[in-house]
Amino acid sequence: MFGLPTTATAPFCPSEVAGTVFIPRNAPFWKKALRFVGPGLLISIGYMDPGNWATAVQAGSQFGYQLLFVALLSSLAAIVLQCLSMRLGIATGKDLAVLSRENYSPGINKFMWVLAELSIIACDLAEVLGCALAFKLLLGVPLPYGVVLTALDTVLVLGLRGKGFRQVEAIVLGLVLTIAVCLFTQLALVGNDWHAIAAGFVPSLQALSSREPLYLAIGILGATVMPHNLYLHSSVVQTRVVEKNDHGKREAIWFSRLDTIFSLLVALMINAAILILAASAFHRTGNTSVTDLDEAYHLLDPITGTAMAGILFGIGLFAAGQSSTFTGTIAGQVIMEGFLKLKLPCYQRRLITRGLALGPALAGVLMLGEHSVGRLLVMSQVVLSLQLPFAMYPLIRMTGRRDLMGSFVNSPLTKVIAWILFAIISAANIWLVLQAFA
Repeated sequence: MFGLPTTATAPFCPSEVAGTVFIPRNAPFWKKALRFVGPGLLISIGYMDPGNWATAVQAGSQFGYQLLFVALLSSLAAIVLQCLSMRLGIATGKDLAVLSRENYSPGINKFMWVLAELSIIACDLAEVLGCALAFKLLLGVPLPYGVVLTALDTVLVLGLRGKGFRQVEAIVLGLVLTIAVCLFTQLALVGNDWHAIAAGFVPSLQALSSREPLYLAIGILGATVMPHNLYLHSSVVQTRVVEKNDHGKREAIWFSRLDTIFSLLVALMINAAILILAASAFHRTGNTSVTDLDEAYHLLDPITGTAMAGILFGIGLFAAGQSSTFTGTIAGQVIMEGFLKLKLPCYQRRLITRGLALGPALAGVLMLGEHSVGRLLVMSQVVLSLQLPFAMYPLIRMTGRRDLMGSFVNSPLTKVIAWILFAIISAANIWLVLQAFA
């Protein structure tokens, strides 16, 4: 007889899946590499969620290929930060939330926990809006009803209880491939100016000289580097069984770095594909005011001359929103268990997060109308960007401490790069706040 679980269970509870993926000691290089592939893919999902779609579509339609370099630099920053997070988890055997609880006062910990939870809710808000919009575009479901329907993804969490972590990674891989196939097929249906695309990847301060592109650039940054992913990555890398000595940890860090770089480069290609699609389909044809994903969906068919483009757009959007269900649930458990020493059954954790996201999503749709999804998604990504420095600071500080990291402490060059990233992101957020009050 089916019964709801009363305790936190695998594969969404970090302590239940730690050390469950065995790595053969004498296996060939390629077999070891494949066994380490997975945590990076799970993290990469956060870099291609509906919030990314909204910011990329708006940036591409309004400014063409000009902001491609922002997506590139944001992804490179993400690779640096996720590699720090991964190394922290492997070197210490603890995740960022646990280490924060052990090294900061109770008051600071509660503040950091609230911010981390807000980042998960902001990300989940983007997932709710993205999936609801996909229901509307593909099935004709009114947007408010689509928002409510997204609560049903809790069934997925219940259905996977007690399963292995590799099964979650396999599902995520399938969803990433679905998104990639949908987007690159759409790109093949529109004409692309490859010289202009290449020029768009070259950094340009002139492209950020006015308020609107800078606001979108910060949105792209917020959509790319997710605060809760820094907590999540330091936990999920511990699913691999590694030797508890410097040699074993060094090998695990090396293979995990390959997984991280490869996965986030895939995410970069997908994000760039969304922006390029919007620039090629809309900006080049004079449709420079496309800010909503539903508008993009309806415009793709006449521009490409086939109904397939819009359908692929809707399927890809749904896969992007649905895939983040897994990362949001696991990240929520990591943050609760790390900061508060609290475990909940995974479906309860999912319902709490989704419930907190449903309210703002419904209110936004009902107050601003069904064509407000694009604006709401971009706003959610800006909120994420505002919270990013509060996750970056403890990560950079802890990976720079030799008493915690031992021989895996940050090199002087890594410290400089990390603190420069912290300064740039913090400065961008201060500018954003000042603009809001101005």
